[in-house]
Amino acid sequence: MLAGKDMGKTGEIEQVSPKTGKAVVGGINIAVRHERQTQNSRGGRIAKAMPIDLSNLALVDGNGKATRVGFRVEDGKKVRYAKSTGEAI
Repeated sequence: MLAGKDMGKTGEIEQVSPKTGKAVVGGINIAVRHERQTQNSRGGRIAKAMPIDLSNLALVDGNGKATRVGFRVEDGKKVRYAKSTGEAI
């Protein structure tokens, strides 16, 4: 994560919404939501990962640092690569 209250933390992307330009990352941008008790759930205060704007996220390379992504053609196929290390993703 590049900005916000959880800056510097890393996590797995769980869901991406291209239409809104946001993603949900596990363990980052956690908010507490109050849910009513129903027959199927106990309810109470439940921690939930909230969406983050894609501009505040970056991929992590093999060294554990944030990197930008580039594109190049290898063997006739277009591949993504980490600009900091040059290795294919």
